[in-house]
Amino acid sequence: MNENIYLALDFPSWQETKLFLDTNHLHGVPVKVGMELFYREGPLIIEKLKQQNHAIFLDLKLHDIPTTVMRAMKNLASLGIDLVNVHALGGGEMIRYAKEGLVSGSNGKIPKLIAVTILTSMEQQVLNEQLRISGNVVENAVYFASVAQDNGADGVVCSVHEANPIKACCGDAFLTVTPGIRLTESDKNDQKRIATPDFARDNGSDFIVIGRSVTQAVNPYEAYQRVVEEWKHDIKG
Repeated sequence: MNENIYLALDFPSWQETKLFLDTNHLHGVPVKVGMELFYREGPLIIEKLKQQNHAIFLDLKLHDIPTTVMRAMKNLASLGIDLVNVHALGGGEMIRYAKEGLVSGSNGKIPKLIAVTILTSMEQQVLNEQLRISGNVVENAVYFASVAQDNGADGVVCSVHEANPIKACCGDAFLTVTPGIRLTESDKNDQKRIATPDFARDNGSDFIVIGRSVTQAVNPYEAYQRVVEEWKHDIKG
């Protein structure tokens, strides 16, 4: 197990999730639970994963009025998750209220609050032409990271390519969680700004999130071990 690597459980149900984890001997690895699985199974999925000693990144990307987000985070904090996120586009007040909800709802350890900067599926053209946000992706990611930090977030979700500039702006203690991680031979799928585990480690990532390179591999256990090896620099991807 490596505490810096979160395996994305992008399955439609607990039954399929459990079958995958059992079959491939991946109990206890840190996992990311996203909208698809959480909206199907609810908080019970977190309890079941915790019983199998998984650290949990709950990836729901909350984005709503500040009071609603605060109340939601208060409920989520009681689940005992490790990381949870909001959209930085929700603004500073929403981020601040989210942190207040986590603090008031926790029973001890406060989950880390992570703000999503620019989705790794998004490219420059979409940012500028569809969302009408000027500037390039890196500039905007760094800006949103600074807003998040100023309002109590512990870190951000960003692509590997923005991690070092964010560290330069916000400091080494500010966490960078980077999805879009692929083993060398894997397809990009719908991610645009991707990287291999060793590239991520060398370029400012504190935590990486990997999914299909493992979950859709011929041998998921071996694929996961390759991710760990690449992250540790035992081999190069």
